[in-house]
Amino acid sequence: MNVIPAALPGVLILEPKVFGDARGFFLESYNARVFREATGLDPVFVQDNHSHSMRGVLRGLHYQVRQPQGKLVRVTHGRVFDVAVDVRRDSPHFGRWTGVELDGDSHRMFWIPPGFAHAFVVLSESVDFMYKATDYYAPEHERCILWNDPDIAIEWPLAGLGEPLLSEKDRVGRLLKDAEVCDL
Repeated sequence: MNVIPAALPGVLILEPKVFGDARGFFLESYNARVFREATGLDPVFVQDNHSHSMRGVLRGLHYQVRQPQGKLVRVTHGRVFDVAVDVRRDSPHFGRWTGVELDGDSHRMFWIPPGFAHAFVVLSESVDFMYKATDYYAPEHERCILWNDPDIAIEWPLAGLGEPLLSEKDRVGRLLKDAEVCDL
């Protein structure tokens, strides 16, 4: 596994070994020993999630103020621009973001540590998005920051997509300056 540090400390881009030939490919999408040896991290994943979305859908910026989740995310079909925002109140990187394009062809993964908000926008006609989480989903602790918060200033690749398709929860998210954030 090749590990590439992202622009924010602790956030990682992971490239698994892919074995392919004319018949297709094989890869280990997760192996605890390989992950630990490559990253120095030893997360315990308790939940796997799968979302399917259409072109232009933007999900996020989501996080949990209690039971914060580390997430190992990947795309199995399609293409997204994936974003992590540091929402740890005492972090020197508070409010900063980093992003990466993930797609089903490259098999890249993105490690987002606990204390980061997460979002993605779908760039292909559709996407199947998979993620492993280090804590259980707790709706009472979930918070949402506006995807277009001017203080964060994410450079979303929206050219040709039009206005993003949002859920009601994402449409009424809060500005980071007004949001409850993580105390880790």
